[in-house]
Amino acid sequence: MKALIINCSPVKTGATATIVGIVSAELADRYEVKEICIDDYSFSFCKGCRTCHTTAKCVMDDDVNKIIQEFDSADVIVSVSPSYWADIPGEYKAFIDRCTPWCNTHEPHGKISSGKKGYSIALRTGPGMHECERIIQSIEHFYGHLEIESCGSIGLCSIEYKEDVEPRKQDIVEFCKGI
Repeated sequence: MKALIINCSPVKTGATATIVGIVSAELADRYEVKEICIDDYSFSFCKGCRTCHTTAKCVMDDDVNKIIQEFDSADVIVSVSPSYWADIPGEYKAFIDRCTPWCNTHEPHGKISSGKKGYSIALRTGPGMHECERIIQSIEHFYGHLEIESCGSIGLCSIEYKEDVEPRKQDIVEFCKGI
């Protein structure tokens, strides 16, 4: 079984990356784990041409296809996202927009292999869960359109720097036991 852990932040060394590392370490004894960072890929914004609504393929050929291949080969997908103005970072949103060829709201549409389980981890600097819930909703909405079953989520508040993760590490470890 394979697990894909996605750093949805463009920051490769911050709190989100630290959480990705904890999740990867916790899952390593049960899964073949692969970590990716959205910032390691190069892709353009969706042009809104809707060609994919009739062809099930995007007119652009870039790294979105590489990320989708990672999704396709994984059994479990864990998206770890910080809050950027109360939602997912723009880079991850741009990726989601480009996944329209695989979206199940139009025919034909491309498909990734079935039976995938998706998990969401949201973090934010402030103390309230509202932003975390919004991030989780965005990720789960995306999962639903790719027919990835949303199986669990956790929101982590008051995390701005990677040093802020340590007090919440046990919460993350406990969450990973359910993956």
